[in-house]
Amino acid sequence: MAISGSESQLPPLKVVVPSTEAEFVKCESCGFTEECTPEYISRVREKYHGLWICGLCVEAVKDEVIRSERLITTEEALNRHISFCKDFRSSSPPNETEHPISAIGRLFRRSLDSPRSLPSTPSGEVDVPPGSCFIE
Repeated sequence: MAISGSESQLPPLKVVVPSTEAEFVKCESCGFTEECTPEYISRVREKYHGLWICGLCVEAVKDEVIRSERLITTEEALNRHISFCKDFRSSSPPNETEHPISAIGRLFRRSLDSPRSLPSTPSGEVDVPPGSCFIE
């Protein structure tokens, strides 16, 4: 039995390539905006009951679950974190609309800018531990 040329051709394959185009999405907890792929956004929303939350808030929710004295669900931890963020924003002065992430960044930068003080003796001399890199 001979196969003609038109019968031996297979239909073209459809290759589905995930979208790599990023889009901006706003965290529903702290209000921070990030640029993410639609696939990543979908995965986060699936895990957090249809809400999109940024990476920092994801870590805060995980920490809330761990720190809780009793076993709580991710949804309860998420609700606690969202409540915390709302309380934080409402406690800010009315003319200042700083997001929690901006405040954390400001605190972090401030801590990096202030040098750590070395312990001093009552005479005011700096107490340098023996074997340190300072030359005596």
